[in-house]
Amino acid sequence: MTKQNDEFKKRSKAHIRYRLEDGTRVPGVTTILNILNKPALIRWANVMGLEGIDTTKYRDAAASVGTLIHYMVECDLRGIEPDLSDYSPNEIDKAENGFLKYLEYRNEHILGPVFIEKPMVSEEHHYGGTVDFYGLEDGVPTLLDFKSGKAIYSEMLIQAVAYRQLVLEQDCPVERLRILRIGRSEDEGFETRTVGHIEEHWDIFKHCLAIYRLRKKVR
Repeated sequence: MTKQNDEFKKRSKAHIRYRLEDGTRVPGVTTILNILNKPALIRWANVMGLEGIDTTKYRDAAASVGTLIHYMVECDLRGIEPDLSDYSPNEIDKAENGFLKYLEYRNEHILGPVFIEKPMVSEEHHYGGTVDFYGLEDGVPTLLDFKSGKAIYSEMLIQAVAYRQLVLEQDCPVERLRILRIGRSEDEGFETRTVGHIEEHWDIFKHCLAIYRLRKKVR
C-alpha cells in the first residue's frame, strides 16, 4: 500500500475536527443537523426491535460497508488501488455491489475532480464539512454528495446545500448539486437526485445552526 493510499484510508476513519483560521473549533454539518427530528429512523428502529434485531450491531455493520464504499469511490476518482486488508470478505462483497453501480454512473459521465473528500470551513458562518466531490461533471461545475443506504432523506438535501456554501466560499461556482445514493446491496439499488429549493434548504440549515448554538449556551 502506498503512503498516499494509507493517508486516505486513515482519514476516512477519522473524526475530523474543523477549525477557523484563528484556531477556533467549529461544529460539522452532520453534528449541527443532529438536532432535526428523524421520524424514518424512529420507525426503522421500532421495526428492527420488533424483529429482535440489535440495531446497534446492524447500524455499525452497515456503517462499515458505507465507509468502505466511500473509500472505494474515492480511490477510483484519485486513480489509485484501494487497500481492502482491514475489511472482511462479507463487507467487501456488499461494498462491491454498490461500487459497481457507481461505476455504471461514472462510465456514463465525464468527471473532472477539483476537490475529493476535502474538509472545508466557513469563516463567515462558522461551521465545517467534508465535500465528497467538487469538479466538472460533463463540463458543468458540480458538487456531488455520496450517500449509502436505502433512501435519500430530507436532512441529506439540507446537508448538501450546506456543503455548497462551503464550496462557494472558496470562490468556486456550483451550477449543479447532486446526491448519489449508492446502495449497499442489490435491493438498495442506486439513485441520483438533483437538489432543488436551494435557498429554502439553506435557510433551514442556518436555523439549525442558530438552534445548535443556543443549546450550547444553555447546557
